Amino acid sequence: MKKETVTKNRQSASMATKQDDNTLQSLELSEGQLEVHFRRLNLAHTRRIYKEVADRAEKESWSYRDFLALLLAEEVARRKQTRLQRCTRSAHFPFFKTIDEFDFTLQSTLRESVIGSYLGLDFVTEGRSLILHGKTGRGKTHLAVAIGYRAIQNGFETLFTTAAELIEDLSNASKRGHLQESLATYTHPHVLVIDEVGYLTYGPDAANVLFHVVNDRHLKKRPMIFTTNKPLNEWGKVLHDEDMAAAILDRVLERGRFIHLDGPSGRTRHLNLPEVLPAGPDRARISGIGVPEFPEPTFLNLRFRPSMTAVC
Repeated sequence: MKKETVTKNRQSASMATKQDDNTLQSLELSEGQLEVHFRRLNLAHTRRIYKEVADRAEKESWSYRDFLALLLAEEVARRKQTRLQRCTRSAHFPFFKTIDEFDFTLQSTLRESVIGSYLGLDFVTEGRSLILHGKTGRGKTHLAVAIGYRAIQNGFETLFTTAAELIEDLSNASKRGHLQESLATYTHPHVLVIDEVGYLTYGPDAANVLFHVVNDRHLKKRPMIFTTNKPLNEWGKVLHDEDMAAAILDRVLERGRFIHLDGPSGRTRHLNLPEVLPAGPDRARISGIGVPEFPEPTFLNLRFRPSMTAVC
């Protein structure tokens, strides 16, 4: 019996060895076969680098685990970079700016910590919104682009458009009876940046089409970023409908914030142009020079009073 058992064990070991040899032979794929597998699994980057990595692994005596780990890490990193580039292109930013390039030292009313709350995941997941207000050249669009780009880095989609482009596009779609289909362009992205509200003149249905976008995104808790040179109490005139403008702002600011940007213009700062100081108490606050409590009206005061309306 013992001899039979030993013989059977030897036969089993021999068969196992033959099976292992057959398995190893079946794993010896040609380069052409590897190419097919890489393509089928959409491992484009791995297909390009595996030979180089394999040579390095042999020279440095890597374990199989280390070899596989590096290939996977390289593939993930490349896919992340490819996605970042693709989403940045599809965002249609007018230029590329990051938050690190913004000079907060030029701002007296804005601190970096305030913008910091819009650079994390919560900005998108909680559906926060933002209105950036200020004169031209103060960096409103820079900040909007930077926040939109950070959202892309965090794994979300961003779309940048101007108010004029959005309103014209949706107005034309409405006339053709395709408003609902066109709305998806502006309601689908996680983050929507609407630039230059109030810079140009819009058609009579501006408030109507913009409300559709804002209301849909508000209900879905999807954040919006607006830039504007107009105070909020003038949006009704800009959009040709006071009530609709109020409804738009009500939805934007329910989970949003209004931020005023001051300081010199970034475009003309190198020229050292003098800033026009506001009249009244604001001038005293800025210059340190006291002014009369009841200043006498002058020709300049009367002429330019409408343009000196205090903003925020």
